[in-house]
Amino acid sequence: MTMTTFPYRLSSLLLACATSLILIGGVSVAHAQTVAVMVNGEPITDYDIEQRSKLDFISTHKQPARQEVINELIDEKVKIKEAKKYGVDPSSSDIDQSYAAMSTRMRITPEQLTKSLESQGIRSDTLKARIKADMVWTSLVRGRYKESLQVGEKDVADVAKSEGDEAQQAEAFEYKMQPIVLIVPRGSPAAAIEARQKEAEALRGRVQTCEDANALFKSMQNAAIRDTVTKTSADIPQVLRELLDKTPIGHLTPPEVTKQGVEMVALCARKPTTIDSPKKKEIRDKMFVQKYEAKSKSYLQEVRRAAMIEYR
Repeated sequence: MTMTTFPYRLSSLLLACATSLILIGGVSVAHAQTVAVMVNGEPITDYDIEQRSKLDFISTHKQPARQEVINELIDEKVKIKEAKKYGVDPSSSDIDQSYAAMSTRMRITPEQLTKSLESQGIRSDTLKARIKADMVWTSLVRGRYKESLQVGEKDVADVAKSEGDEAQQAEAFEYKMQPIVLIVPRGSPAAAIEARQKEAEALRGRVQTCEDANALFKSMQNAAIRDTVTKTSADIPQVLRELLDKTPIGHLTPPEVTKQGVEMVALCARKPTTIDSPKKKEIRDKMFVQKYEAKSKSYLQEVRRAAMIEYR
C-alpha cells in the first residue's frame, strides 16, 4: 500500500507546487492544471485536450470527440517515450525546421503560421507537439523494421501484371538532360520577359545537340546551363515526361517562364529502361504505405499495452 500511495502523494505535491508557480505567472489554473490523464507519469491536462481539439477541427473541419483527442494525445506520449529508448529525440531546432517546412508548403512564413493559429486560439507549441510525435514515430518504425518494410520487385511486378500494366512497362525511359535558364531579374516588366521568350524560341532552332547547347549557353551572358542529370520516367512529373517524349534527342524543350527567368531542357539521351515506370512506382509506394501503416498500428498497440495510463 505504501509503495502505491507514495508516488500518488508525491505527484499531487508536485502538481500543487506547479499550480502555485503558474498562478504567480498569471495562467489560469482551470486551463493548465486540471489533469485528465496520466501517461507513464506525464500529465495530459484539460487545456491540452482543448488545444488539440481546436487543432484537429481546423485540420479536418470536424469536431472530434473528447475521447478521440485523449487517445491521440496518449498515443503521442507513448510514441515519444518509446522513441527516446532508441535514441530518437529530435532537438527544438529540428522541430522548428519541420514547422518552417510546413509553413513553406502552405506558402506562408512560420511567423504567419503562428499568427494564424493564435487567431484561432491555438498555441504554436500544440502543432509542434504533433509534429514531434509524427517525426519520431516515423523514424523509429522505419529504423526498427526497415527489412520487413521493403517491397520486393516480384511483388510489384505481380501487382502491375494483375492490373494490366505490362504495356506501360515498355514505356519507361531513362532521360539524360541539361537544364537551361535565360535569366530575367525579378521585378522585370512583362516586355522584358516576352523578349527573352522570343530569344529562347530563336535559340531552340540553333541547337541540334547537347554539345551545341553547351557551346552556346556557356558563353552567353545572363544565361546558364547546368550539369547533366539522369532521371527515369518515375522521377519526372507527367507534364515534363510528355514534353521530353515529344522532343527530339539533342533539342530543347519549349521555353517556360519561372521565378529564375525563361527555362528549357536540353534532351541529351532517352532510352527504354526496366528500372521503373510511373505505374510501378505508384504500386511500390502504395504497398510500402500499407506495410508501414500495419506495422505502425501493431507496434503502437504493443507500446500502449505496456504503458501506465491513469484516468483522473
